[in-house]
Amino acid sequence: MKTIRFKIDGEYIELIQLLKATGIAQTGGHAKLMVDDGAVKRNGEVELRKRAKLIAGDKIQVKGTEINLV
Repeated sequence: MKTIRFKIDGEYIELIQLLKATGIAQTGGHAKLMVDDGAVKRNGEVELRKRAKLIAGDKIQVKGTEINLV
């Protein structure tokens, strides 16, 4: 599994913004589809909220990639 370390600018980042910022999703629409399909996990649980506020310490798993937020 590929691991990405992503530094948050501010208190949080929304899930779909993170997927675009890391290049996992090409567009916002693509990011929304991934979340709707249940393809994204936050801290081991499926996350279905597109605008979930992710904070430092969260781990996101999607498409064989883990994103560690710092």
